[in-house]
Formats: sequence, structure tokens, C-alpha cells
Amino acid sequence: MLTAAIYHRPESEYAFLYKQDKMRIRLRTARSDARHVAIIMGDPYLIGQEKWYLERTDMTKTLTTDLHDYWEIETGAPFARLQYGFYVEGMDGQQVFFNDQGVFPYDESFLASAKFYFKMPYFQEIDRFKAPEWVKETVWYQIFPERFANGDTTNDPKGTLPWGSKDPDREDFFGGDLQGVYDHLDHLEALGINGIYFCPIFKATSNHKYDTIDYYEIDPAFGDKALFKKLVDEAHRRGMRIMLDAVFNHIGDDSPQWQDVIEKGADSPYADWFHIHSFPVSYEMTNIPETARDLTFDTFAFTPHMPKLNTANPEVQKYLLDIATYWIREFGIDAWRLDVANEIDHHFWKLFHEKVLAEKEDFYILGEIWHSSQRWLQGDEFHAVMNYAFTDNIKEFFVEKSILPSKMISGMNEQQMLYVDQVNEVTFNLLDSHDTARILTVCDGNKELVKAVMSFMFLQKGAPCVYYGTEVSMTGGEDPDCRKCMVWDPQDQDQKMLAFMKALIGLRKAHTDLFAYGSMEWQVDDQQQVIWLKRTYQGQILQAVFNEGTQDLQLTHKTAQLSQQVRSADEKDFIGQHGFRIVIE
Repeated sequence: MLTAAIYHRPESEYAFLYKQDKMRIRLRTARSDARHVAIIMGDPYLIGQEKWYLERTDMTKTLTTDLHDYWEIETGAPFARLQYGFYVEGMDGQQVFFNDQGVFPYDESFLASAKFYFKMPYFQEIDRFKAPEWVKETVWYQIFPERFANGDTTNDPKGTLPWGSKDPDREDFFGGDLQGVYDHLDHLEALGINGIYFCPIFKATSNHKYDTIDYYEIDPAFGDKALFKKLVDEAHRRGMRIMLDAVFNHIGDDSPQWQDVIEKGADSPYADWFHIHSFPVSYEMTNIPETARDLTFDTFAFTPHMPKLNTANPEVQKYLLDIATYWIREFGIDAWRLDVANEIDHHFWKLFHEKVLAEKEDFYILGEIWHSSQRWLQGDEFHAVMNYAFTDNIKEFFVEKSILPSKMISGMNEQQMLYVDQVNEVTFNLLDSHDTARILTVCDGNKELVKAVMSFMFLQKGAPCVYYGTEVSMTGGEDPDCRKCMVWDPQDQDQKMLAFMKALIGLRKAHTDLFAYGSMEWQVDDQQQVIWLKRTYQGQILQAVFNEGTQDLQLTHKTAQLSQQVRSADEKDFIGQHGFRIVIE
């Protein structure tokens, strides 16, 4: 047995309070290396009297990756404290005791010593990771406001182009606004959406609004505060939550704070609001890529229009935290999506977490982080991240054909095991966004493939997000092409895709507990490119089969029965390429 692969870490994603009186414990072993894993546990103060070290409770192998198996158990403790170690039996018959001091031969006389065990000294409810319950039931819809709908032509910026008259360039304006969103809430409600994620709506120079001028004002091209309040209230009436984009890593160079620094240099009261290495901070607008590398101040990427804020400065902290709570208090928003969240210090995010949750207890905090994010997901910063790392595995198999299905599942499971279950249940799953090419374009226009990959994503833990226009088969390459004007003419919309997305969202919302909490059981055939998934929760069973091979898959198993809720293009007795079946019993 490869004992070097055995791993556990107390008070981490390997040992955490899931409910107030329930602890979930995980152990990692080398893949296919252990035939039996059990936990030895009890109260630390009763080890001598009760001799609980002589009892073993079996753990269940739940998820597997290329390299490891993961074993789990959920347990309580009569006195809200626990001491535990692990019995591991290898395929070769070797038996070991794994504990806080390492791996030892399994010997019952050795187990009586209390000093060797991992410990959860007390079940501290205040330290338990808590996420808002409503997110588990949410299907998000991302809106890039400038391109969703032009509901009020009187606020169009100068030079606004006719709606959808061309593919967008970086500087184009088409007049999208909040009135346009309000006017099309019926569309979102009919689709089944119950969460709207807005890209930035605050006053800014650009069409994308990530270069904020004033965080306290709605951009005049989008409307005003009265309209936004009306929109939030109407969305809430329809059961939809609202998430805004917080761009706190940097600010726009047209902001009054930065303009004051340009004018007064080191004498500006805002000089310490930024990361400035020397004065003056002016720059030439020619040959920006080279010039940007020689800037005398830090920016987002190498973009001189977006000077980076110094969030370690108490004045900046107060300014941004006031903004964060203002939009909750005055307008009732339900969530913040935090732009470039990994480039801001952890100290600030801890302050942010405390302030916004004090304002609204079930508020949702979502970080834009594209990589493994354990440090931000300890319960005192974010509830979740945009789960690019998770869904990248899905796209690499289904779309790019660069990995086998077993490798995809390994990567997905690896991401799941990085976090406590409360995180996985509310993570933000997406296949495309304003920062990526649209999924239909990535799929080379293959709509059956889009249906398959979208359905597969919807079956996973976490809250799925639909990028505006995906439901009607909009296309678009990398930014700015992925930010085309929404297609509203029914004759130009893909009505079959729209009906399919409604059915998929309806399936998800009809079985929220199953999708949030259901166990995951996988079978794959790498040669045939076939995936079988089974999810189970409190008597409900979901079974799904996906065929990404070139050969038709004969429906000989109960799991492949035709679902009346969601189905691929045909209803024959086999599943062709990019075909799938989903059944819930």
C-alpha cells in the first residue's frame, strides 16, 4: 500500500462542520490502493472509560481522480467534540492506523493513547461555513447591459449605432439600458430564470463599465436610481434575485480621485489611494502595450485607464465598504460579483464579508477567480467563485476533445475536493461569459453539442448560469465579439433551442434538492466516449447517459430510458453522437 498518499488535514476541507451538529470527514488514499477505510472516533475525555478506540465505523468511497480515492463520513458527537483516526486496509492486506502523527502499524494496544488522534476540540457554530440557501435553487442569467435591450432611446450616448447593425468593436455603443431589461423581464421569467447577474452598471466611460467613475451613480446611458429600484423591486416580485458587479480592484482614470492625482501629484489627498511608484502619473496614449510596462503606477493588467486601488489604505477601505453596503441598504440587491477578486488583499475581503453580511444575512458573495481558490473560501471572505476551473474540464472533453471522459471527471472531482460541501453547493457554474467566446461558437455551430454540454453542466452541483442569448443560439468569438446585441426578433431566434433551455431550466428547478445535495456516481467508457451519471438523494434517483463517441449507443439499460422532461433531437431507441438521456425517478 502506498502509505505516502494517505492524507487528512483537520479543520479544513477534509474535516468541517456541515451542519451545527454534524461534521463531515474525508480521507485521501492512492487510487485503487485501499479496499477498506474506517474511522475510529470518540470523545477525547472518554477514551479510557468507553474504549471507543476498539470500534471502527466504515467510510464510503465517494469520488475518484487520476491519482486518488476520497473516503467520507458524516458524524455527530454527543458532547460537540471529537477525536479520531483512520483504519486503512490496502489491497495487499496491509493494515495501518493513520493519525495526527503519521502512519503506524494497526495495533489495538497502540490505539489507546489519546495523543495520536486528530481533534475537533469543539463544534464551534460561529466558525461553520454558511452559504445562503436560496443560491442552491438559483439559475443565473448574465446580462451585459449595453447589449441586452435598448428600452429608452433618449439616454443613448452620442454616436449610438442602430441595434444589432454590426458586430461590436471595443468602442461601439448600441444603447442597451436598464429599461430594456425591465421591458424583457417576461422573457426571463418564461425562461425560468430566478437570478440576474449584471455586468457593471455604475457611471463609467466605456461600454463595458469596468472603468468606474462614480460607484454611487447609475451610468446615465443606463438610466437612474429610480429606474434601478423599480427594476429590483419588480424582479423580486417575480422571485428573481439581483447580483451586481463590484469593480474594487481598480477605478477608471476619469474618476475624480485619479484626476486629482494627475493634477496635484504627491500633494493630492488621494495619492495614497493608489499604488504609485513615482510622480507624475501621466502617460502617452501612443503605443500603449510598450508604454504600459513602463507606467509609474500599478494598473489592472497593463491598462493605464484602470489604475489599481490600494485596498490596504483605511480611507479606500471605508470608501469601498460604504459602497458595498449602500446598494444593499438602499436598493435591496442580493449579491455582489467581485471583479478581479484574486488581486485584492485578503484583509480587505474579510472586512467586506463582515460588513455586507451585517447588512443582509443571506447575502451572496461571489469572487471572480479562475483558479483554485481555497484561501478565499474559508468562510470569512467569499461564498463561492466563478467555477471556470471546474467547467474548463467539461469543455476540454465535450468541445475541445483534448481529454478522455475519465480525465474530465477526474478534474471535476479534484475541484470538488478542494472545498467544503457548502461551497460546492453554491458555486457559480458557467460555460461562457462576457470574457469568453460564446459556447455555440466554441462548438463550431453544433447545436446538438451545445445541448449536450449545457445539460451536463446543469446536472452538476452548484448554480448554473446562462449567458444572455445562449437560449436563442447567439454566436460570438472572443471579446468584444461575445458582446453582440441580443436578438429579439422571434424570426431570428432559435425557437427550438429556446424551448430546450426552458425544459432544462424547468428540470433543474423542479428537483432543487436532488441537484444541490445528491450523491455522484460515475461510470465511463473512454474507448466509446460514453458517460453515465447517477445522482441520489432521499429516494430520488437521477440517471443520465451521454454519448460523445461516433457509434450509436443502444438503449439496453434502464438508465437510458427516454426522459419526457429533457431529450436530445431524436426519440429513437439509441443515442447518437452528442445525444443524451436524462431520467429522474
